[in-house]
Amino acid sequence: MALVSIFSSTAFAQQASKQVQEGFVDIVYDGENDAVHLRIDNSQLNKEMLFQSSLPRGIGSNDIGLDRGQLGDTRIVKFVRFGNKILLQQVNTEYRASSSNLAERLSIDEAFADSVIAGFTISEQSKNSISFDYTDFLLSDIHGIGERLSASGQGGYSVDKSRSGIYLSRTKAFVKNTELEALVTFAGAPKGQYIKDVTPDAKSVTVHLHHSFIELPDNNYTPREFHPFSGFWKHSFKDYSAPIQSDMEVRYIPRHRLQKKEPTAEISEAVEPIVYYLDPGIPEPVMTALREGALWWNDAFAAAGYKDAFQVKVLPEDADPMDVRYNVIQWVHRATRGWSYGSSVIDPRTGEIIKGHVTLGSLRVRQDYLIALGLTSPFDSENADTSAQLNLALDRIRQLSAHEVGHTIGIAHNFAASENNRASVMDYPHPLVTLDGDTVNLQNAYDKGIGDWDKYVVTYGYQDFPEGVDESAELQSLVADAKDAGFLYKSDPDARIPKRASSDGHLWDNGADPIEEFKRVSELRDFALSNFGINSLPFNEAYSQLEERLVPIYYAHRYQLDALVKQISGLQYDYAVKSSWEVPRKVEPVDADTQREALDLMLLSASPDYLSLSPELLSLIPPKAYGFSRNRESMGSRMGIAFDPVTAAESAAAYSLNVLLSAERLNRVAYQHSIDSEIPSVSEIVSKVFAQLIDTSADSAIAERIRLVALSVFFDTLSNDILAPEVKLTMQSQLMEYQNELSKSKREPEARVMNRHIQHYWDHGKWPLSIKLIPLPPGSPI
Repeated sequence: MALVSIFSSTAFAQQASKQVQEGFVDIVYDGENDAVHLRIDNSQLNKEMLFQSSLPRGIGSNDIGLDRGQLGDTRIVKFVRFGNKILLQQVNTEYRASSSNLAERLSIDEAFADSVIAGFTISEQSKNSISFDYTDFLLSDIHGIGERLSASGQGGYSVDKSRSGIYLSRTKAFVKNTELEALVTFAGAPKGQYIKDVTPDAKSVTVHLHHSFIELPDNNYTPREFHPFSGFWKHSFKDYSAPIQSDMEVRYIPRHRLQKKEPTAEISEAVEPIVYYLDPGIPEPVMTALREGALWWNDAFAAAGYKDAFQVKVLPEDADPMDVRYNVIQWVHRATRGWSYGSSVIDPRTGEIIKGHVTLGSLRVRQDYLIALGLTSPFDSENADTSAQLNLALDRIRQLSAHEVGHTIGIAHNFAASENNRASVMDYPHPLVTLDGDTVNLQNAYDKGIGDWDKYVVTYGYQDFPEGVDESAELQSLVADAKDAGFLYKSDPDARIPKRASSDGHLWDNGADPIEEFKRVSELRDFALSNFGINSLPFNEAYSQLEERLVPIYYAHRYQLDALVKQISGLQYDYAVKSSWEVPRKVEPVDADTQREALDLMLLSASPDYLSLSPELLSLIPPKAYGFSRNRESMGSRMGIAFDPVTAAESAAAYSLNVLLSAERLNRVAYQHSIDSEIPSVSEIVSKVFAQLIDTSADSAIAERIRLVALSVFFDTLSNDILAPEVKLTMQSQLMEYQNELSKSKREPEARVMNRHIQHYWDHGKWPLSIKLIPLPPGSPI
């Protein structure tokens, strides 16, 4: 978003004891009372405008989720006068009427409630303007901080206005927008550890809150229609004036306003380019990497016919990153690593993006570096060269920058892109580290540059069609060409949850074949574990820290498991709409051989052989050294401060079995088997679980724990209300067979005790040995 001179700010002018700043909404600051008044022209009464709340200074906890720079809701509001009161009324934009009939539009407005979000008493008025004290609302909890702290178990908090005040350096009025900011203190009785970890005094939590009033964009923007294969997020509302035979939901894509200077030219500069500004507090070499990654999008806009339409600069030192005039990429710190995200200020009427705001978690880059170090174990000398591992982490930062910027220009995730030869930066990529003989190759871990899918999506959203061209037909043609080119597309609802049915579109995977990729990752894991040891630890670091360095290597297969398990009962399908030009892909289950091979590999991933560590490696990891302690990145332990390889295996096996034996998956398996007997049945799956993981002659500590984990997961599934009744009968039948086998077992007294526990289930419907499983250390995000 380029800056133009009409946005220049008018400095505070002295007016008696008050400071006045004129702009879109005038600001009057009363220094004696630390109060901020707003002054509006009479012409602004009942006039709609955008209102945006945000959090310029956050709390710093990924678990609480109140980050620096976080955007709140974007609202359309208007100031309405009732006698001596001014009400700030939020307009209901979800339900509308596009009819030219005023009475019809009014009927919709009267049918659905608006929300008055603040009320003020007029303090001064003249012939042309009205003033009112805005202070209480500016110091209120519009961002829902108290609610978030309570919901995350941190305690009850509320605003203490005596410890809050107006932050004048970020309170400014411009011609088309007015920005206000306050330092706000929340007082409370802390209960949770998260808030204690990130505050000097958890009874007093001080942040900044920001309000923006923004002139509505003009009517020269044309919304663009949404297609489920467009690659964009959906922005929608209900139009109650739609004809009865038409869909009431109006669907647009969110996008920035972008136009060519020469619409008929094949390549043209933009009337106003899209400019993103980097947080000046980003250190090098991260700053350069983020800039390079964000600039990849200029290649996509070039493919859509633009010259230098997407630009990246450093935010001027005196600029406010929350100012709606700036698209911003912020480098945000937290106490622990967490997600990055891209948010936008969007005009609710049209889907036009007014401001993009990227939040990049600063600790994520360290996780990629840690993974690279664990895979390579490079510390054979005090001054070991780790430049290759650092370059891998910086390549990830480039990709992450492009990914989150993509969200702020309107683009959704494409989790199937990794199956199209890494066709999009909008996937979640796992580092594609390979084995070249006895060498771990990091060179191609992350792709470099914008993907072909991204070029298609930008063309769909931002191509400037000349006057007289049928835009709808052109968009249909783009979708058809993308499908003909073989692009795959699956977004969040299909991919993010492992129990979903989609056989393609997965998080943190690589390659077109989930089975072959799991085998490859397992081979790489085995190699890295065989070399893991003293050289995995930097000099001058406590030996007990080997545990945290082991975590991403021991659990390296976890990311590919979701892609693997979704082949079992998986469905093949795509996103399509009924039309004369679009033929949907036939919905089909994954073939039987693939499902069966995926099942065998899932069981392997939960087996003692796969999850056991060598005695040599175990002998290197002592209990936590003095001055060090377990944290969220450590493996779970039931042995206090000692490293616990049995519980490490428990966590991994439990994850594999929980996603394998999810009720939804078994229900799909039962149905698919009923129409194709070649597809594995529920009976086959459960019998293999019992044969390979439960009824086993192995007597190691890990094997015994996995037996109990498998039984606990089995009974958890049996008690799931969503489990189909016919599936429950099948599982209970398998349980009876297992019970019969136990009666013949020579493993006494374990078999006798296990029989009694199973009998307890038959008598009372509850498994008495249910385990409170120790979860995996955090995997996502990387």
